[in-house]
Amino acid sequence: MENNLLTMSRKEINRLKVLENLIQKEITVKSASEALGLSERQIYRIKARYSNQGTEGIIHRSRGKPSNRGYPIELKNEVIRLYRKYYKDFGPTLFTEKLQERHKIKLDHETVRRYLRAKGEITATRRSRGHRKKRERKSAIGEMLQFDGSPHDWFEGRAEACSLLHAIDDASGRVYLRFAKSENTKDVLFALRQYVELNGVPHSIYTDRYGIYYSEQKKTDYQKAMEKLSIRCIYANSPQAKGRVERGNRTLQDRLVKEMRLKGISTIEAANKFLEDEFMVDYNKRFALKEKLPDIHNEINGLDLDNVFCFEQERQLRNDYTITLNGRYIQLEKSEVSLPMPKQNVTLRKYLDGSFHIFYEEEELTFRLLKEKPKMKQKVKSHPPSEHPWRNMKFGKARYQ
Repeated sequence: MENNLLTMSRKEINRLKVLENLIQKEITVKSASEALGLSERQIYRIKARYSNQGTEGIIHRSRGKPSNRGYPIELKNEVIRLYRKYYKDFGPTLFTEKLQERHKIKLDHETVRRYLRAKGEITATRRSRGHRKKRERKSAIGEMLQFDGSPHDWFEGRAEACSLLHAIDDASGRVYLRFAKSENTKDVLFALRQYVELNGVPHSIYTDRYGIYYSEQKKTDYQKAMEKLSIRCIYANSPQAKGRVERGNRTLQDRLVKEMRLKGISTIEAANKFLEDEFMVDYNKRFALKEKLPDIHNEINGLDLDNVFCFEQERQLRNDYTITLNGRYIQLEKSEVSLPMPKQNVTLRKYLDGSFHIFYEEEELTFRLLKEKPKMKQKVKSHPPSEHPWRNMKFGKARYQ
């Protein structure tokens, strides 16, 4: 009998841990549904398959098969081409009508809307909202993390204003805090890496739509890191939506400021040491929930966090095996790892410690920085010697000289 090799994605491994917590009745079906971003009916179906088939039941049954409901990619490209050429200022609904009237392309207006959003041609508009109902806390630690930066005069004039990066677990209210000069990508990634190393990988992170976290044009470095960890990104449409972290900021702007005044702290380095050694332990002891809550953080499982929390971009390899970055030329060199072919893309990563690395298909390549632009090789013209047989060859009535 032929053995089938089953491979599981990180998302499916995460599902396995949540299902085990569900089967052991540590979390509810509703909590599992919210943690995995699935409906409760889907959770029941997956749980049944897992009970009957084991881990094989978790693997998506459409793995490796084309979608039966998807439209051809050529049709999607044609829709985008028509929109850019003729209907740039049309809304999705009107554009859909014109597609059918003028181009005999019949699609649902929500399908067209998704195409346009995916290509960054339109953005989502905020709908009018009614009265907001208070959202209940999550029921498991690690189910959702709220994250925000709070710019403030934290040192009360003893030093320049800076930002407090504030992560709070939605279920327990447990916080992780770190000061930085500003709410920038490098410090946000560094803070989240430290959180992951201390607590594990949360299932989702709730942030605002600040440019560090969210972009419709291309993925931010934050979004790339979250995708590698299979963390679901949730974006708030207003400060009130992430009220737990906003209220926490107000509390910290009162309590933490006074604590640092008493300690005479006036630098970011001293403030971070105070947070790690004293303040966070005491604050969580006072304000985090005491009830026994299940912890469903996912394990790191040997992931190289240097390659997760980093700055990443793609570059195309030139014919001379060089790439360009910020006006500098980089030469790839031969090593034990096979070099990619020219015109293929390589991945450039700058780690948080400032070191620079180049990868192709997750294999690290050897390189060196060039001081100047590589010179083109000049073609060498060779002439046959006088005794060469070609000299005596006849071409018609003429003889080669």
